[in-house]
Amino acid sequence: MGNGRWSKSLRLRRSLEFRAVQKNGRRFVTKDLVVLWQRTDDDLPRFGLTVSRKVGNAVVRNRVKRWLREALRTRRGSLSGVDVVVIARHNARTAGYSRIEDQIIQAVTHIGRKR
Repeated sequence: MGNGRWSKSLRLRRSLEFRAVQKNGRRFVTKDLVVLWQRTDDDLPRFGLTVSRKVGNAVVRNRVKRWLREALRTRRGSLSGVDVVVIARHNARTAGYSRIEDQIIQAVTHIGRKR
């Protein structure tokens, strides 16, 4: 992860994987994010990010994705055996890193309690 990339084992990569979590997973909603998750048999958590054009142009979407990746990177050790999809809502563009991080902490805490 020295170059900032997440290893393939930590990412949801296929549309089918995203849809499975969206269809069968549980939901946690905050002001700026929708977090969907489902249990898996793997020990490692896997994450997928969705930031649509409704959030903003490419520069804004990439900024929001960087905020999400960093917030998840610092919290992923507290999760295991789950697939997580984080969907940025329209408000995420103006949230800032600290508010996104607070919402990720809330979501990870919620997932930990529900597991």
